[in-house]
Amino acid sequence: MKSDFLNRGFTAIEDFVPQQEMELLHEIYNTLLEDTERTKGLRSDLSGINQETKQERIVQIMTPSRLMPELRQTETYARATATAKAYLGPDMELDFDMMINKPANSLAETPWHQDAAYWIKMPDKRAVSIWIALDTTSIENGCMWFLPRNEETVVPHRQPTPGAALSCDPPKHGAVAIPLQAGGCTLHDGYTLHYSRGNSTNGPRRGLILNFRPEAMIALERELGYDHTGNREVKQS
Repeated sequence: MKSDFLNRGFTAIEDFVPQQEMELLHEIYNTLLEDTERTKGLRSDLSGINQETKQERIVQIMTPSRLMPELRQTETYARATATAKAYLGPDMELDFDMMINKPANSLAETPWHQDAAYWIKMPDKRAVSIWIALDTTSIENGCMWFLPRNEETVVPHRQPTPGAALSCDPPKHGAVAIPLQAGGCTLHDGYTLHYSRGNSTNGPRRGLILNFRPEAMIALERELGYDHTGNREVKQS
């Protein structure tokens, strides 16, 4: 799996979340989803707001562990940290976390993109995003798709709808879908193109994402005033 990640830019791990923690993670996740006041300023819609209904279609909540510090005490976060260190080195630490929820019957897609397009340039480019499935994910409800990464470059991105997710136009051939059982995860680096379809099922598709990079790079980001909670915009292309 480590070889896959280093060579292709992505891999997957089943049974990542300890079974005894699933109920706790669901409880914390749902509490934050329902609390629009507490999450104000950290909450947005990756699809852009539906002006007719104002209904959220892809809910993103940044840095949930700031709001619920007990998340950082879980075995899930400890496993994620250990995995990041094993894959990319002992100096890897949690940079930020986020929640992305696709509600039932929300057909909005998360467009093809590279995470690095959102980030400021770093002299040390090591990074891994661990995308944890808190529900069983399938093609029908929005599992992750990846394109094997060949080099550490960022393709041109755009933001078709103000405030919405960034998107790009990669070649679609060779894309790999990775369905997961609840508790599994995918891992990808900042340059790996990825995407997910809308959720056409009657249940939620809850994802918890933890992003790791070298401790020195996190310190540099913070010195520059960057903590991943500002406006969504193209920073690299």
